[in-house]
Amino acid sequence: MRTLIATCLALFISGTGIAQNGCSKYYPFKEGTSFQITTYDKKGKSTAVIDYTVKESNGNSATLGYEMSDSKGETVMASEYELFCENDGISIDFKSLMAPGMLEQYKDMEVDISGTNLELPNNLSPGQTLPDAEVLMNISMTPMTMKLTTRIFNRNVGPNETITTPAGTFDCTVITSEHESKMGVKMSGSDKQWLAGGVGMVKQESYNKKGNLVGSSVLTKFED
Repeated sequence: MRTLIATCLALFISGTGIAQNGCSKYYPFKEGTSFQITTYDKKGKSTAVIDYTVKESNGNSATLGYEMSDSKGETVMASEYELFCENDGISIDFKSLMAPGMLEQYKDMEVDISGTNLELPNNLSPGQTLPDAEVLMNISMTPMTMKLTTRIFNRNVGPNETITTPAGTFDCTVITSEHESKMGVKMSGSDKQWLAGGVGMVKQESYNKKGNLVGSSVLTKFED
């Protein structure tokens, strides 16, 4: 389910920067910070590598650019999205909920996009419930209009856990959520994400509606 991969690759990506600007505990605002996320299928085989860089920052917002390479190391797409300081945390551009390359597919069509940003406060504690997020797309293809909706909901903070990845060992806060995408056919599932203070997303696992693992994403490099 590609919408899920978008959430993990373009959304919940790691970060530092709280020491630089006091805005976010989990996302980078320092220009030049770079990190890498590697995605895997349900059998543990690498499917893509995504390299991120903080391109611009003014202390209240940052532009995060990313480049995706396939399993052969060939670049398949590149894009960027915005992070905003808000309410003792950050608000993440709702466009990051879309699958990578989605807009490029419809570049020659009339596309109307709206949505609700995803919020991530700095102070997370077990039992806490976080706001939902969504993106809505209306794609005009004369004489018809297609509609795409993606929702992230039931976001809950769980007990802390320790996770080891190629980038190191981290004490993490766990966030679980559900996702749903509809474009003619509705697809749904759930996610489990590990966030480390001063680092951000360390790992994410994605499950289908039956609870079976369908893929994962892991922090494999980080350079401040």
